[in-house]
Amino acid sequence: MQPVTAPWIDLPYLGRRHKFALFEFFAEKPWSILLDSGDGEHPEGRYDILVSDPVATLTADHGKVRVRRGTELVETDDPALQVLRQLCEQQAETAARLPDELQHLPYHGGALGYFSYDFGRSLEQLPSLAKDELPVPEVALGFYPWAYLNDHRLHRSYLVNFCLATPDWQRLCTLFNELSLKCTGSDSGFHLTGTWQPDQERSQYETAFARVQEYIHAGDCYQVNLAQRFSAPFEGSAWQAYKILSQSNQAPFSAYLNLGDFQILSVSPERFIQVEGTRIVTQPIKGTRPRSRDPEADAVLARELQASDKDRAENLMIVDLMRNDIGRNARTGSVRVSELFGLQSFHSVHHLVSTIEAELAEGRDALDLLAGSFPGGSITGAPKIRAMEIIEELETHRRTVYCGSIGYIDFRGRLDTSIAIRTLVSYRQTLYAWGGGGLVADSQVDEEYQEIFDKLSRILPPLEQELA
Repeated sequence: MQPVTAPWIDLPYLGRRHKFALFEFFAEKPWSILLDSGDGEHPEGRYDILVSDPVATLTADHGKVRVRRGTELVETDDPALQVLRQLCEQQAETAARLPDELQHLPYHGGALGYFSYDFGRSLEQLPSLAKDELPVPEVALGFYPWAYLNDHRLHRSYLVNFCLATPDWQRLCTLFNELSLKCTGSDSGFHLTGTWQPDQERSQYETAFARVQEYIHAGDCYQVNLAQRFSAPFEGSAWQAYKILSQSNQAPFSAYLNLGDFQILSVSPERFIQVEGTRIVTQPIKGTRPRSRDPEADAVLARELQASDKDRAENLMIVDLMRNDIGRNARTGSVRVSELFGLQSFHSVHHLVSTIEAELAEGRDALDLLAGSFPGGSITGAPKIRAMEIIEELETHRRTVYCGSIGYIDFRGRLDTSIAIRTLVSYRQTLYAWGGGGLVADSQVDEEYQEIFDKLSRILPPLEQELA
């Protein structure tokens, strides 16, 4: 291969199976991350982003922020978003600016990782009642000197260097050229060693459901998103489990994150917040029906969802909540609902998806917007803070990354994040999965309990097929 002096190279375009084979080279390395847009068929599923070997990491938990650069570790009590903004500014000073022909790429270096649902505790005063047993930080973000990106619309793949001081750029280019040509991944190395176990029996869920109804009728809240956790032991690789989930879901906001002691497996269909320049987009999901293999029955389920007064009312509550949250940092008068109750059909379910757009206010940035809107209203309920207090009371375990956000903020200030639903945590050879739904005054306990399993129909059963 000829010496490479440019900050990027073109590589052979890779589809879903081949990109997995490429990532397999990095999958077992701590802080390797794949933001996976599925098969690229969904309108929001255009790009994949693969990163590894961060030059710096930021983690935050219980009021402590830790920044690691190589062997250097700095701890601070400063707010995580304040430290993140400072790090972005420092790293941007030495970042390479990509040429005009690559400006369309979504990620130009910066922070990439997750904010857990429990990061909301640093933004609001909340009780601490649910069990906190998984050592998963509230925030985990890496700053990466390079990234591999797939563009499914143009059928192009790129390896991009964001850091002028990236060591061994030539070696990295050679490696990716070789990996792109080989692409022989493994499909073995994972199986459950026990069945999925819920953290609550059906009767306990019914008790929690009844308590939510009491709060609603007392006027405490209008909606509460109530979830429960499932767990199962496994042997083998969490990455192989993710590949099984991806095959079953093909969700546009999927992700696999290896953070060393634990891994995150997400097949989320939902965008939280996207910021490009000053343009803001959020796309909350509320309203679900399962898919059917029979086309006629599937069409009936879709029409039933679109016509459901309950689901439309539930969706509208969250649209109003998100308009308010976004409006805190948006230009006055710019917030608008560009699509209400849009039907989107995914591999496992039909959803009602609304789209809200706005313009950032002068002097505000993407991190201001994130702080004012986190966590997403579609996975809390309304009013948000009271709903979160009720969630803490009635759910037996902390959500950790589930219902948080996975994504990035790059050096241009561009941000794109998911709502981490359909998301699992792997820790010490056990998988943890969550499922839930929004409860309103006319919710029926049997329907809501079944909806949990509808949403998990392409998660729990596919992995249980690998039961030893």
